[in-house]
Amino acid sequence: MRVVILAGGRGTRLAEETVVRPKPLVEIGGRPILWHIMSIYGAHGFNDFVVCLGYKGHLVKEYFANYALHSCDVTFDLANGHTEIHDGPLEPWRIFCVETGMETMTGGRLKRAANLIGDGTFMLTYGDGVADVDIPRLLEFRRSHGRAATVTAVRPLGRFGALWLDDDMRRVRAFEEKPEGDRAWVNGGFFVLEPRVLDYIAGDDTYFEHEPLERLASEGELMAYRHPSFWHPMDTARDKEALEELWESGTAPWKVW
Repeated sequence: MRVVILAGGRGTRLAEETVVRPKPLVEIGGRPILWHIMSIYGAHGFNDFVVCLGYKGHLVKEYFANYALHSCDVTFDLANGHTEIHDGPLEPWRIFCVETGMETMTGGRLKRAANLIGDGTFMLTYGDGVADVDIPRLLEFRRSHGRAATVTAVRPLGRFGALWLDDDMRRVRAFEEKPEGDRAWVNGGFFVLEPRVLDYIAGDDTYFEHEPLERLASEGELMAYRHPSFWHPMDTARDKEALEELWESGTAPWKVW
């Protein structure tokens, strides 16, 4: 089963980082967040990836082209112009990097990768969010209902401390630091999809989150796998700092490998 990762957006809300590299290459603990996402899947034995590129996509290719060089011991025989990369801690990943266009929307990027997806069930997620999703349980849930699409539903933390006010709207009855947003379940990525989902995508200008998911929901073909545990996007510098702190603390919940 292949894992498709959407990695082509500009990441404008993280412009201080993405001016020089695509958001999936912004690092957490010295490794791109893309590597962290792939490691989540790899820990469960899913090692075939389709990475949909766009903005500064060549840098993603260069990262993987030099991955072994940067990760392993190397012998340079300068006289003979020979380079030998020795055995090292390399992941058993096979990575298809697909150029899906600079201005293509999320649905369009997925559609452009159709020839690599094939005719079987596949997984899809965004290249800027991590979670401690139990992938085998997610797939078990998918098998239990047999619908065309499964989305992982999450409850993000609120950005600010919440004030619970008395009826006169003056006295603070309770305070809660960063509660779970407005208690709503939201799209956390980590989809499991059937190939027929691609038929819901008109072309490059289609946002996957708009008409395709809306139609799938209205037709009863979209199911939610509720994930009440850890999920965190990397939309802003503040998000990056929070993920860095978790990684440096040695308690990063998404580190399941």
